[in-house]
Amino acid sequence: MTTVTFEHVTKTYDQMVGTSVQRATVLDDISIKVHNGEVLGVVGPSGSGKSTLLRIAAGIIAPDKGEILFDNQRIDEIPAIERGIGMVFQDGALMPHWEARKSVGFHLSLKKREAEVPARVARISQITGIGLEQLLDRMPRQLSGGERQRVGVARALARDPKLFLFDEPFSNIDAKLRAQARLELRRLLNEFPVTSIYVTHDQHEAIALSDRILVLDEGRVVQIGTFQQLYDSPVNQFVAQFIGSPPINILEGRVEGGRWVGKTFRGCEVRHDLPEGAAVNLGVRVEGVKVVLDESGENAIVTSVIPHLAERYLYVEVEGNHEAWALTLPLEQDVRRGDVLRCVLDENALYFFDGKTGQRIM
Repeated sequence: MTTVTFEHVTKTYDQMVGTSVQRATVLDDISIKVHNGEVLGVVGPSGSGKSTLLRIAAGIIAPDKGEILFDNQRIDEIPAIERGIGMVFQDGALMPHWEARKSVGFHLSLKKREAEVPARVARISQITGIGLEQLLDRMPRQLSGGERQRVGVARALARDPKLFLFDEPFSNIDAKLRAQARLELRRLLNEFPVTSIYVTHDQHEAIALSDRILVLDEGRVVQIGTFQQLYDSPVNQFVAQFIGSPPINILEGRVEGGRWVGKTFRGCEVRHDLPEGAAVNLGVRVEGVKVVLDESGENAIVTSVIPHLAERYLYVEVEGNHEAWALTLPLEQDVRRGDVLRCVLDENALYFFDGKTGQRIM
């Protein structure tokens, strides 16, 4: 295992804008540390720099500025064969003309350690419970997407990596297999604790597999922490909207007399140093919207009801005063499209964001 440190890493590329070539910043002054044995999930929208971050960590591309350190040693001072990096890509990246067995054992064969492969494969198979040995005599074209990924993970583990890099490894397999693959990988990482960076667009994967999660946007680190820290204490509106499922409600409003006033809801206390009339957005997660039977609630018409059977709740979308928001109700509750609900906000579950910058103000 190893500690990986990014120190002020910046990466730019040329891109065409109209008829001219302009320099675009993909990573902008990234400084983070991935601790020994930690799994760091990296999430963010498309184009945020996730895959570039991973390729710089692998030494595939070099940053324009800054340094990558493996245990306080610059990566470019370590010969590639000694870095101990195992990578798993979206498609498994297996050699098309090799049997899976040869792909899994290739690195060990370079070091004259082929005899270790059967025991390592047997242990991986035992932990995951997938019968990996049955796949090893097949060519990549004879494997399903999920099977190719399993072989890809086994190949990376077979080389005793110090650093594990995952580039959206389960994005090309269906939802049911993804859930199973996440479970298998979590077992493997428990058994073989390796410092890992896991890039994904799926926050459920990041939650299931990561010790901490890094949120990237436009090449910058927005926030880093455990899922619960990001969920409970987002630094800005972007993180609040990106982290959490179902997504947070965002309602536009302004400050009047030291209180927040929106189209539908009003009277919520805000910071008293905010100027009168300042644009402030209110964030409230679905569990913070309550339905009441008395006159204290605001009228809202149900526009959609989506049952979530496994989680045993109804996801209910409503509209009032030309403003839309969502809430959850017990699965057993009888609510239908067109019904009128009276809604209130739990004042202990509110977030306030600057309407111009998106930064959290309380």
